Amino acid sequence: MATRVLTDQPSIANTFLAELRDVRIQADAMRFRTNLARIGGLIGYEISKTLRYKEIETETPLGISKSKSIKDDIVIASILRAGLPMHNGLLDVFDKAENAFISAQRKMHKSGDFEIELNKVTSPSLEGKVLILCDPMLATGSSLDLSLQALEAYGKPSVIHICTAIASRAGMEHVERLHPEAMIWIGDLDEELTAKSYIVPGLGDAGDLAFGPKI
Repeated sequence: MATRVLTDQPSIANTFLAELRDVRIQADAMRFRTNLARIGGLIGYEISKTLRYKEIETETPLGISKSKSIKDDIVIASILRAGLPMHNGLLDVFDKAENAFISAQRKMHKSGDFEIELNKVTSPSLEGKVLILCDPMLATGSSLDLSLQALEAYGKPSVIHICTAIASRAGMEHVERLHPEAMIWIGDLDEELTAKSYIVPGLGDAGDLAFGPKI
């Protein structure tokens, strides 16, 4: 479909992303989570402009107002654990959405290479629904690709939206090639991806920064 980068046009997203990257502000895990949730909310608002709506009537204290309400059924999916803050930001926008979760992690080898392991997927039916898949970092795109493959078992969505706070150009182009049907929403785009698949300048490990280091 298309790819949108929030920072292509200056907005409050630039401030939130700058704080996410700032090594001094990152020491405050709560603020880090809050800024990820804010990015999720901003992307959710942009996604809302692409949805289908139906006419409704709302009773006010003084009369009847004609309004519009979202017609689409929405499922928000996130890759654990780093995706949870963005997931919450999207839920603040789409509070009636259903939810799906994917447990994925890098399995590192002594050579420095890695592979992505999916441990568990839980999801409602996706048939005919709008799927929003979020992961704060799009490095190689392997996690998102495997997650979308795993979610195929739950039905065919009418539309797929992928949202991430920071992406590498290589990862973005990889996902575009594999999933041309998906709309990709990116907070900010970085040009460099290291040999070990870390985004530069990036922001570090989003999961550790949001929830603490893991053993």
